[in-house]
Amino acid sequence: MLDIKFIRENKDIVAEGAKKKHIEVDIDALIAIDDKRLEMLSIVEGLRFEQKKMNFTISTEKDEAVRNQIIEEMRLIKEDLKEKEEALRSTMIEWQSLMLKVPSVPDITVPEGESDEDNQEVRKWGEIPIFDFPIKDHIELMESLDMVDFERGVKVSGFRGYFIKNDGMKLFFALWQYALDYFIRQGYTPMIVPSLVRKEPFIGTGYLPQAEEDLYKVNDSEYLSGTAEVATMGYHMDEILDKKDLPKKFISFSPCFRKEAGSHSKDTKGIIRVHEFYKIEQVILCEDSHQTSVDLHEEITKHVENMMQELGIPYHVVVNCGGDLGLGQVKKYDIEAWMPSQNKYRETHSSSYFHDFQTRRLNIRYRDTEGKMHYTHSLNNTACATSRLPAALVENFQQADGSIKIPQVLQKYFGKDIIK
Repeated sequence: MLDIKFIRENKDIVAEGAKKKHIEVDIDALIAIDDKRLEMLSIVEGLRFEQKKMNFTISTEKDEAVRNQIIEEMRLIKEDLKEKEEALRSTMIEWQSLMLKVPSVPDITVPEGESDEDNQEVRKWGEIPIFDFPIKDHIELMESLDMVDFERGVKVSGFRGYFIKNDGMKLFFALWQYALDYFIRQGYTPMIVPSLVRKEPFIGTGYLPQAEEDLYKVNDSEYLSGTAEVATMGYHMDEILDKKDLPKKFISFSPCFRKEAGSHSKDTKGIIRVHEFYKIEQVILCEDSHQTSVDLHEEITKHVENMMQELGIPYHVVVNCGGDLGLGQVKKYDIEAWMPSQNKYRETHSSSYFHDFQTRRLNIRYRDTEGKMHYTHSLNNTACATSRLPAALVENFQQADGSIKIPQVLQKYFGKDIIK
């Protein structure tokens, strides 16, 4: 959520930012309802002051006739106040609804574009593997090595269901342990976070109401989360932090659930796009400095690049265009791994910063050295998404005989150097 003062003072910038993101929002309508909100708030506060003043007068008035007259006047004010408070509540609901739809302003370096097709490559790493044998996709490789069972997965879980088994399960655990060890060495706080999360953190992170169609709703107040980001951001909700404790860096693990609404015809086979998966997520809270956010954004992206290089998986980094940014994202990079069977890169990690868009909604603040209050900034990036990362690994390390080499950095966690 943006500051309404910022919106009023920079309405053209906010409107242009929304246009760049291809998000429809009526800034003039928001300002008009804000004018109404401020006017009604002033009236309500005036009536409350009058009521308070009359209460004091009644308690001190000696003349019973005068006191009764004041009581009658106060009764009329009380009725008027009740009516105005109800009107204010109604106006506040409308105001909050419009405020939740206003996107953050994208960074000036974000390119123009409508979809991921318009994202621009920033850099790439690794040699694209050249195979002197027919390439197999991760489905064929993992099924032939008894690492996955899709047929029984669908039988038990439905569309996009799967069982990961034997060396497949060991590979998942090896990646998780490797990622956790890497980030713990970087000073991150490890956490296992809830997947069942109340509505407030979803609203705070921007997933509600905009992305509700992709969430599994459990009841009127709880949803299943599609990323550990939501619960981790809720961890310090409604809290005041000390500047000396910033930045706070978390590496969070959770099961994740996504309906994949609008993607029913995409990646219907395999483990690239599934309804249930596991993810380790980087989440950072820092001071309200644009440069600090920019520096940390590069840092969390570099962490993933370091991991991909240690794993030996070719990748490239793209900067997302305006139309491929979420409501709150100021800038985002996608890190995409090379998929030999598809002869293209596919997203495995998504690195974003938000300024105070999320923390203003979640009321996460910090006190600086002079005692002044600020909203923190927030950032996040995938560390390890299983099952997308294993799919890329399996395909890039396949051998002519159908076996799969295990990258050296994983071998101590996996227990051997090859799956066959």
